[in-house]
Amino acid sequence: MDVIERKNIMFKEKTLLITGGTGSFGNAVLDRFLDTDIREIRIFSRDEKKQDDMRHKYNNDKIKYYIGDVRDLQSIKNAMYGVDYIFNAAALKQVPSCEFFPLEAVKTNVIGTDNVLTAAIEYDVKKVVCLSTDKAAYPVNAMGTSKAMMEKVAVAKSRTISPDKTLICCTRYGNVMCSRGSVIPLFIEQIKSGLPLTVTEPSMTRFIMSLEEAVQLVLFAFENAESGDIMVQKAPATTIDVLARAVKELFHSDNEIKTIGIRHGEKMYETLLTNEECAHAIDMGNFYRVPADKRDLNYDKYFKEGNQERSKLSEFNSNNTKLLTLKQTKEKLLTLSYIREEIEAWENR
Repeated sequence: MDVIERKNIMFKEKTLLITGGTGSFGNAVLDRFLDTDIREIRIFSRDEKKQDDMRHKYNNDKIKYYIGDVRDLQSIKNAMYGVDYIFNAAALKQVPSCEFFPLEAVKTNVIGTDNVLTAAIEYDVKKVVCLSTDKAAYPVNAMGTSKAMMEKVAVAKSRTISPDKTLICCTRYGNVMCSRGSVIPLFIEQIKSGLPLTVTEPSMTRFIMSLEEAVQLVLFAFENAESGDIMVQKAPATTIDVLARAVKELFHSDNEIKTIGIRHGEKMYETLLTNEECAHAIDMGNFYRVPADKRDLNYDKYFKEGNQERSKLSEFNSNNTKLLTLKQTKEKLLTLSYIREEIEAWENR
């Protein structure tokens, strides 16, 4: 039995709830599961227009739509009855916006996640995967800080419930190409409009992965994570300059590349595993598993059972991972149907 077949069996006749399900991740999950034996996929979000767009796009009886907000515990409870599994993708994730409205990020990313987990435990949901971000490791901005707190809430909540009843875990991944907030669609629009491609800082590095790879990470976590774990994919990275040049060459464009400077809350590179997490992370091939610290608050035990043999610390970030060349970045971009369709439309204009 191959991996895909095994995962399909895991979801056979099950009900999956996706919070923030009208986003790019929710659409990718739908594309992955609609043709399987899954019983029902519930899309929970506060955007009725996007829900209506999805309703017309998919026209599928397996999809049920729930309007609500993770900030409101009662509205999430209304969507929870009979749910087996949850992918918690609801988030405020645009970095500059969160810098100006940090409390809004807290309400959605921290309190909203706590509401989802509270309802999941109350309604006997079997597994919950909370989606986090590389910006949660060594956060310097409000978005990353709120996501770091989201991870802490999920890990703390996992300690309060038996994993046999409700298993709670997190995934942490970097930039998803062409998702909401990705710079790639902006580059394409700038090429179409004859404008310069604006980059914040050419040497800035970012992890890159496709939406399909993000879904694969969540499914890997679903199958392999233990309660309280944070699962991380070994993603490659690229510089913003190489990414911009790759898009230019794919579109045979001669637009200039213009440096505009770092925006509010941005970092020069992103981190997927901190030094401290590397000390006890478990290498699982294409993934890392960061187990939760299961010790309690009995401080006496800390002195008697402290870890004397911490491994040599080494951070996993977008500077020391595999950096893609210009050719490799172009090949990576061409794996996306969105890019191929945009290039075809551009060439046939």
